[in-house]
Amino acid sequence: MNGTKNYRSYRGVPALAGLCTIAEAARPGLSVEQCVDRLKRYHYAFHRLHEIFTARITAEPIYELKTAFSHHAYLCAEHEQALRTRIAEMREPPLGLEEIPHEGLQILFDEILGAPSTQALLMGLYGFALLFVDQALERHLADTNRLTDAPTVRLVRFARLELDDMKRFGLRSLKALIDQPTLESLQDWLSLLHQCSNAAGGLDGADEATAPLPQRHFSAKPYVYDRIPRRDERFLDLWNQGVNPEAFLYNPEFPAPPKALMMLFKRLREIDVPEMMAGIIHETKGKPWDYYLAMSRQLWDEARHAMMGEVGFVALGVDWTKARITHNWSFRLNTECTPIERHAVLYFIEQGLMTKTGKRFEWETGLESGLPLIATFQDYDWADEVLHAQLGREWYIPQIGNWKEAIDYGDRCWSKILSNWQSVRDQGLTQHANWWPDVYRQFCAHQGMDPDSKVLAYSETYEGTRADLKTVAASG
Repeated sequence: MNGTKNYRSYRGVPALAGLCTIAEAARPGLSVEQCVDRLKRYHYAFHRLHEIFTARITAEPIYELKTAFSHHAYLCAEHEQALRTRIAEMREPPLGLEEIPHEGLQILFDEILGAPSTQALLMGLYGFALLFVDQALERHLADTNRLTDAPTVRLVRFARLELDDMKRFGLRSLKALIDQPTLESLQDWLSLLHQCSNAAGGLDGADEATAPLPQRHFSAKPYVYDRIPRRDERFLDLWNQGVNPEAFLYNPEFPAPPKALMMLFKRLREIDVPEMMAGIIHETKGKPWDYYLAMSRQLWDEARHAMMGEVGFVALGVDWTKARITHNWSFRLNTECTPIERHAVLYFIEQGLMTKTGKRFEWETGLESGLPLIATFQDYDWADEVLHAQLGREWYIPQIGNWKEAIDYGDRCWSKILSNWQSVRDQGLTQHANWWPDVYRQFCAHQGMDPDSKVLAYSETYEGTRADLKTVAASG
């Protein structure tokens, strides 16, 4: 191998397509068997991280974490998919991807899934697990032959790029939300996670096991998914149904600029979709992996739509907390409907968005409003919904029958949660306050225009009406 010292490429053009040096490629590196064994462990880690991020979306009250978990779950799903593909390139089925590589790794991720508080969860995810995975991937790049294993090197580099983004978000969140006493209280638990790693020989299994399996702590009692959507203190009046934005939006008597504002409310309100979809994903078992990947993509899109609403309000000088961003829809679907019934409602709504009063109309309204940002948001929102309708055709309709049966079932499932406008008011949960005049005045002040008296007086509610404007009976 000494010949590598004297070898020269043509006139100094980088050798080996720039993958590595001749000297680096001349080292044997990992065998295929060793590489596959490690890839299966990385796959398991991303699979469990996807599970944890998804399962904790609904009950996490902090909006910024709820949206970040939605994003990070999707990224983990994409990297899991890349690993599945790479393993299949090197081995014939069955690939053994559903097998648990080591009990120590199982306990480690079970512990993080069962973390009892936001602070413990953040420490487990961002203070340990993502670092744990990244270190193993870094070692893979050092140990493998970058020429022979170039496809793996590529997917590892991409994974590390996005892991770095996730870690930076997490470290900033840790700094913001965890004080020294809380950190100190978690040290024994973090030591348990390290013990799990040591018992497994690291994530990649390349080290000697240096510790016995620890006793379970948070995971001593099996994790139970929490279906109750929770919000932080900025979300006021969570049961409010005092403003019907759809009735305003589709009324030709109202001008486009305030309709743009109402669309921003509808976008931000979409944070209830990830809260509902997380349960569909977590509670639906036995589907092909492609199902979970597709659903995770849609969940992330819906979280992104909510953030579009947030950005739009801020850009227009409007305090979005003055609008009543409710959890009525996700709460009731999660607590009163099965996962397939929730999916049915989701698909029914998506199909309604493909009509002339759906996403095209919202995009045209954004253009008409004279607010370029709103037009951009609605343009991409429309594109996403086209994809979501396609995913529904692929993964939902076959479970029900044909398209008509799927639509009818979705309509019935949505009607199953009758209007609770009267009952939540009678229980004192809300007075259905009309928040629209305050929000509209803020918008007008920022735009430097006088409020339109007719727009300002808008007061139609959701009493007896769904978001598709269909009349429904009230519940007791």
